[in-house]
Amino acid sequence: MTKIPKERVDVLLVEQGLFDTREKAKRAIMAGLIYKNEERIDKPGEKVEVTSVLVVKGQVLKYVSRGGLKLEKALEQFDLQIEDRIMLDIGSSTGGFTDCGLQNGVKHAYALDVGSNQLAWKIRQDARVTVMEKTNFRYSTPADFLEGLPSFVSIDVSFISLKLIFPTLKTILVPNGDVIALVKPQFEAGKDRVGKKGVVRDKAVHIDVLKEIAQFAENQHFQLKNASFSPITGGEGNIEFLFHLKNIVGEEFPPHQIDFTKLVNEAHELLK
Repeated sequence: MTKIPKERVDVLLVEQGLFDTREKAKRAIMAGLIYKNEERIDKPGEKVEVTSVLVVKGQVLKYVSRGGLKLEKALEQFDLQIEDRIMLDIGSSTGGFTDCGLQNGVKHAYALDVGSNQLAWKIRQDARVTVMEKTNFRYSTPADFLEGLPSFVSIDVSFISLKLIFPTLKTILVPNGDVIALVKPQFEAGKDRVGKKGVVRDKAVHIDVLKEIAQFAENQHFQLKNASFSPITGGEGNIEFLFHLKNIVGEEFPPHQIDFTKLVNEAHELLK
């Protein structure tokens, strides 16, 4: 009996005409959209028989990573216009936030991350993007931003608190500049308040974290304009939240009036 040859799933998806490039195929696989015999395939390098019938389920992601969906929701819900602005994406990783920014008209974007070799090729080779890999933002200075200082900043960092980001950001973001910060309770709450596999499920912890980060931001003179929750959960199913902050310089502003209890209850209801 002749053995059927095997091929990588990402290659096969292109050969079968489901995607025009391997990068798009990989993104769909990583987004959990590719199935074979009703079983989801989650590794681009997995080899399957070349006769396999592969199926794309759901909407193909329009960004290089799911992160783009988080920023997309924030821009829409907070009615934030970023066209023709300079963007700084802190914790760019694959580049989902950067991609969303570019698709919404930013004229230039800094993709900054402490890691390396993560940024999608589509973003890396874009002339509007300055790649700032192996860069710890905490030690950044205005002189590092050669295309001009950003007026819009997105933040999606892991294993570090936003409290370590805001002080440096204050020196780099232009006055009245906007920030969309992803608040991740699993990296803000104390270890004793984080459950198994690094998941925070307790509503009270979520509420406390949001209050704490909001207070810290306001103390740094970032006005909290609005808040919501991420449309998708983070690693291991963590519920994450979105803050819209404004960099206020030289004037006072009223404290926020956001009902975090209501927000957390809504998030748990929709994402549970």
